Amino acid sequence: MSYTAFLILILIVAVALILIVMVQNPKGGGLSSSFGGGGAQSLGGVQNTNNFLDRTTWTLAIAMFALILLANFAIPRAGDDNFQLNNTLDGVETTTTTPPLETTTNDSLK
Repeated sequence: MSYTAFLILILIVAVALILIVMVQNPKGGGLSSSFGGGGAQSLGGVQNTNNFLDRTTWTLAIAMFALILLANFAIPRAGDDNFQLNNTLDGVETTTTTPPLETTTNDSLK
């Protein structure tokens, strides 16, 4: 696969992961349970939905991690075949520097 295909797959997985995380109910309680919102999580069938969303979140996160690692190997690297360190400075002009000029100070004490 090419690098572009990996990028497209990573974007699709990222959008799906965002949507799945946004759909999930908060499990920590937090402020919503203290204001009476905690009772809505005990309805029938909610536990099965939460398990499915948890497994989907982990699956998408692992898939994204794997795609990012695989995309690293698919990055096109031009010039890898003919790279030689001894030819890198060909055509660079060298300049010589002159020593710094001596500066004189006007001291009042001589």
